[in-house]
Amino acid sequence: MGIISWIILGLLAGAIAKFLLPGRDPGGFIGTTLIGIAGAFIGGWISSRWLHHSITNDFYDKGTWAAAIGGSLVLLIGYRILFGNSRD
Repeated sequence: MGIISWIILGLLAGAIAKFLLPGRDPGGFIGTTLIGIAGAFIGGWISSRWLHHSITNDFYDKGTWAAAIGGSLVLLIGYRILFGNSRD
């Protein structure tokens, strides 16, 4: 997959992570979207580096989607822990 595919996957993974973790985010929609893109890259890197699951060229691979969504969830949770009260 190319960089554009990872960005699109990150946008979708960020939306899915937001759906799974509803509530107010400190960064709003744009922050959540950027977290989704970063989570897709980090999840894919962790998956290929330490879990030995090769990132395929197929956009619809379940493992690639799971890694992207998992990375987005981890980053979103971490972002809420660090900056959760900044919008009060």
